[in-house]
Amino acid sequence: IPINASMGMLLSLIIAFVVTPWLARLWMKEHPAHGAAGGGLNAKLARAFQRIFKPLLDPLQGTRNRRLLGVGVAALIALSVLLPAIGLVQLKMLPFDNKSEFQVIVDMPAGTPVEQTSAVLHELGAYLQTVPEVTDYQAYAGTAAPINFNGLVRQYYLRAGGDVGDLQVNLVGKHERSEKSHAIAMRLRPELQKIAKRFGANLKVVEVPPGPPVLSPIVAEIYGPEAQGRLQVAKAVRAVFEKTQGVVDVDDSSIAAAPRTLLVVDRRKAAMLGVPQQVVVSTLRAGLAGESTAYLHDESKYPAAATIQLPADRHGDLNALLQLTVRSSEGRLVPISELVTVTDTVREQPSYHKDLLPVNYVVADMAGRLDSPLYGVFSMRSEIDKIVTPGGGRIVQYFISQPEDGYRDYAIKWDGEWQITYETFRDMGAAYAVGLILIYLLVVAQFGSYLTPLIIMAPIPLTVIGVMPGHALLGAQYTATSMIGMIALAGIIVRNSILLVDFINLQVREGTPFAEAIVHSAITRAQPIMLTGLAAMLGAFFILDDPIFNGLAISLIFGIFVSTVLTLVVIPILYFVAYRNRLSKLTGANPTASTAPPNPPVPTSQGENL
Repeated sequence: IPINASMGMLLSLIIAFVVTPWLARLWMKEHPAHGAAGGGLNAKLARAFQRIFKPLLDPLQGTRNRRLLGVGVAALIALSVLLPAIGLVQLKMLPFDNKSEFQVIVDMPAGTPVEQTSAVLHELGAYLQTVPEVTDYQAYAGTAAPINFNGLVRQYYLRAGGDVGDLQVNLVGKHERSEKSHAIAMRLRPELQKIAKRFGANLKVVEVPPGPPVLSPIVAEIYGPEAQGRLQVAKAVRAVFEKTQGVVDVDDSSIAAAPRTLLVVDRRKAAMLGVPQQVVVSTLRAGLAGESTAYLHDESKYPAAATIQLPADRHGDLNALLQLTVRSSEGRLVPISELVTVTDTVREQPSYHKDLLPVNYVVADMAGRLDSPLYGVFSMRSEIDKIVTPGGGRIVQYFISQPEDGYRDYAIKWDGEWQITYETFRDMGAAYAVGLILIYLLVVAQFGSYLTPLIIMAPIPLTVIGVMPGHALLGAQYTATSMIGMIALAGIIVRNSILLVDFINLQVREGTPFAEAIVHSAITRAQPIMLTGLAAMLGAFFILDDPIFNGLAISLIFGIFVSTVLTLVVIPILYFVAYRNRLSKLTGANPTASTAPPNPPVPTSQGENL
């Protein structure tokens, strides 16, 4: 975007100085002068601006009217800024794209056989077959689906075991359905989760994210000194997630408590009988999963394996497994039950580390009217503060930085889309500030004044009056592309301001009274300013229906419309307020009189524009 916009501006500048004058000489005809206001549209604009500026430039009531105008503009800016705070405009990194697929992730209780997981996937698939927007689906039980974007960034490609399942759901083309993929996923989620709950499964409907590669839209990283304490805090945080409205697909990095049987080889007894430990282990493995002992060489490319394993009806039977025998050094068959000790325990919890600190994760997504993870995170802050840690303290919450010492206190670091959004808007805001400084320096060099550039740049905040209400009116989210639009608006609005201020200076140099020059600037420059603004707005209409870049279009359309209208009034008035007293001191005359200095504004020795 910056490269294309910069090249476009450079080419248009060359065309404006070379091609446009040449074509104007060939095609434009001479017309008799119609006065300062001109005819047609200029005449209508002249009457309108005369009515607008008359009370603002009135010698008696002008000061009060100008103050009322300033208060009104400030109130509009404040109300526009409040729209995200009250939820009428949602802040989000990027909106959901209109994809042709989504993914259903199924987690069964630990130890579930793959046959039962497959049965659950078939139940879910039977429901998906009744959805008209679904063309087909692929089910993967006990293994991960072929790697895709979500599989890479959310590590789904590592999933394996009988208790995991995956559904890849394909939708009809975007032009053949009325709803976007995000709306379809939200509509199907409740029914899919209802089916999964009947089997005790945890189900997540996962869409292809448009941008940020995060583990999940909402991620709470739990740090603390003890593993059991972190697990306890994670369960409490998950409970807060589950009861928060709009927070869906809740999960955590722990696994459900599941029984585990340990078969410990009695090394002493095995050694006395002359049975190697490896033989015991390989026999147990063959009984559990089967073992290829020979291959059938039938001249085919890949020989078929002859696999030894227990009958299917005896799979999972510990007694049948322990009855398997191994041969001792004396040739006697010894049951494995005589060589091992059976111990009942539970499965170990997985251990995760980030930046060398042990961590537990709680993840979730947002759905519903407010589907931006930012609002979900901040709505849970107060409930998280109520959680009591195992040591009797409170949880410390971090939003933009990692805990300094995760071994000392229990803490939560909010990650996921919130972190990406914060970093993106922080960096773009810094770039915006640098751009404003550069614009200010350029205008200082142009006008030789430190005050005039501030007046010229004053309408930049006016873009908020158009941008935020525009997003609220269309029900769109304020995203990173919307921020790009606001950065572009700064240059457009400054250009309009320069045109107005430059024309006022030209008029005053020609001897026009200051107040008349103020009105003439708005009348004369209104038509070209509105035409260029209209051209930019029409160009933005072509990307208005794009799910990702519609924020850029809304910022340009509504920002240009509102700020252009306000700039034609605010800039001349600000310039009048800033220089009327200095002008009268310099000339010894009323600024509304016909007398004017020959060359205003004149820089003083202090570098200020008089």
